[in-house]
Amino acid sequence: MERIINNSAASRTSARPLRLAYFVSHPIQYQAPLLRRIAAEPDIDLTVFFSSDVSVRGHIDPGFGVNVHWDVPLLAGYKYEFLPRIRNADHLSFFRPLNWGFIRRLRGKFDVVWIHGYATLSALQAILAARLLGIPVLMRTDSTLFDRPRSTGKRLVKRVFFRGLEHCVDGVLTIGSANLEYWQYYFGDRVPTFRLNYAVDNQFFQSRCREAAKKRDFMRRQLGLQEERPVILFASKLLERKRCSDLLEAFLRLDSNRDDRPYLLIVGDGEERPKLVKRAEAARMGDVRFLGFQNQSSLPAFFDLCDVFVLVSVDEPWGLIINEVMNAGKPVIVSTEVGCQKDLVENEVNGYVVESGDIDGLASGLRRILGDRPTAHRMGMKSLEIIQAYSFQQNVSELRRALETLVPGFDANREQVPFTNANLA
Repeated sequence: MERIINNSAASRTSARPLRLAYFVSHPIQYQAPLLRRIAAEPDIDLTVFFSSDVSVRGHIDPGFGVNVHWDVPLLAGYKYEFLPRIRNADHLSFFRPLNWGFIRRLRGKFDVVWIHGYATLSALQAILAARLLGIPVLMRTDSTLFDRPRSTGKRLVKRVFFRGLEHCVDGVLTIGSANLEYWQYYFGDRVPTFRLNYAVDNQFFQSRCREAAKKRDFMRRQLGLQEERPVILFASKLLERKRCSDLLEAFLRLDSNRDDRPYLLIVGDGEERPKLVKRAEAARMGDVRFLGFQNQSSLPAFFDLCDVFVLVSVDEPWGLIINEVMNAGKPVIVSTEVGCQKDLVENEVNGYVVESGDIDGLASGLRRILGDRPTAHRMGMKSLEIIQAYSFQQNVSELRRALETLVPGFDANREQVPFTNANLA
């Protein structure tokens, strides 16, 4: 089946901005600043369509297990609309919420449709609506080939599904190397790919970490941390797949008799917390601090405080928390199933990559970083250097290249808006 490019896109001239519709499940704290940055481009007219308002009306996050109200702006700086819903939902799933009105919102109004994800009915409706109207579609998702295991039957069904999907997608925006491998596995070279790396607001985190450094001693006193002892940090949902239990076991294998023994700070909440607390109480509770859920604006103080950050999840498509902490100039240890490790972590350069479930290997990496402060500092500075390339500016440049490919008359090389925090306010 040949792809159909709509007449409005084909006849577009530079006289008006390119009209871009973005469909996503709900307002996401990581995406909001990028959407503001894209909306600042004078030749891109962005409208965002949300399936659900779950993240802005407050809800019990099923991962954290607590009521979450994000303390960063989720809806400021870009045009948006919440799609009409037949029924709302506090927990998102394939059928929840049920939305309608896709064709009416797209017909004659947009040159390109960008869709985040394909695993919900709403996403599939948006894809089909764009296809029926002849509007080119960009797809972005964070899937990898090492996500949850599937039976042979499910893999075959998925292959059939993707054979159909590729005829409805005109380009894929990949978030990193592992995600690129995923799309190449299913689409081969039949659908063009564009590298829209997962990124965070680097300027926000760097500036907040610099401010936090001025109050580091006060922060340590607040938490009761002795000055000479290093800090290991975990910050994520306390779910089984996040494997904080592996980190705790590795921590307990470190020498507990030294005066400079480390602390382990666990930021986050979730179903695994009672088990982790019980294990820590039975061993070295005085050196392990459970600090609960911390909002976005609070995290930089913890990033600044730590000497090494650890994320050894299984089935972790990317791990944006690694982007965030690298902006604090810290070494990181990640597992082979954390998607960003292929792009952000150079083994023995800015941290270590350990096999998932390898507790001894994790303990060894911790000893090497904590036992050599000058090397740990150099690793942290390398983290800060690496993360500069994973930016919203790169995202906008690559998105423009994708739009130029799909829409005749759009110039990817037109001068972009200078990047400042004002674009993201």
